[in-house]
Amino acid sequence: MHTKWVFLVAPLILGACAVTSPPPQPVEAPVSRAQQIEAQKQVSAPQVKTLKRKIAIGRFTNETRYGKTFQIDANQDPLGKQASDMLNNRLISSNKFLTFERSDLEKIKSEQALLKEGNLIGVDTLILGSVTEFGRSTSGKSGFLSSTKIQIARAKVEIRLVDARTGYLFFTATGTGEASTESGEVAGFGSRADYDGTLNDRAIGAAISDVQNALISKLEERPWRTDILKVSGRQIFISGGARQGLKVGDVLVVMQQGETVKSNQTGFAITLPPALIGKIRVTSLFGDNETNEGAIGELVSGDASAAKGSTIFVAENKE
Repeated sequence: MHTKWVFLVAPLILGACAVTSPPPQPVEAPVSRAQQIEAQKQVSAPQVKTLKRKIAIGRFTNETRYGKTFQIDANQDPLGKQASDMLNNRLISSNKFLTFERSDLEKIKSEQALLKEGNLIGVDTLILGSVTEFGRSTSGKSGFLSSTKIQIARAKVEIRLVDARTGYLFFTATGTGEASTESGEVAGFGSRADYDGTLNDRAIGAAISDVQNALISKLEERPWRTDILKVSGRQIFISGGARQGLKVGDVLVVMQQGETVKSNQTGFAITLPPALIGKIRVTSLFGDNETNEGAIGELVSGDASAAKGSTIFVAENKE
């Protein structure tokens, strides 16, 4: 009787367990797949204002003994020049700055003399740097039928940021990098590694990569400012446009530079805080590249007659 009862109850239990909800029916999206991808890009990558600072690499030297001979001019040392070029390329690729040439300044001046033109532009920050450590090592192991060889290159770079207006050094950073290659052979078969010159390049590149994020972050902290080109009624024309992150509707502040006084305590000339003159709202942009673009702003507060003079500048609105 007991076994019979089990057989009678089991189908009821299995039947209860077998009850499931019907699967949901697929619903077609009201837009195409391409439109969905484009919408996701706009949501995930919002436009960020990047008010570009003007920078230049003023000097990058090799302070190590590596690669130096009595015939090489210190200003033409290949290791320092290579590090300078790598850093310059990284800063330009970031698209966050207006980068100007200083390493080959004499060549630029010579070319301008031939063209009978000269229009060098001052920068906000000078970048000074040096390769302070560089070396190579080779190690390996040998067995009864096998051997390995490891080549390693290590580099260290020091970066300094200097305010071009005052000469004040306001930031330092260090980057280190390493690159290696390994080869081996067993019973006479395998690879034999000769001197690998690319290790030098890779080690310097790794050191520059190690320091560049800290460098870019510090440069972006510096206050952005620009000059006034012209005042016409309540219209104010300024340098900088779309490629510096400005757009129609932005509100900027017009400032009067503070007085510069010398501190008896430190000996430094200290500029007092600037004074607010007024605010402008960007109404239109002009120019077709970073060197000639500008913006037109309408004065929304303050006196237009006060917005003139060499000590007046336009800055970001921090409010």
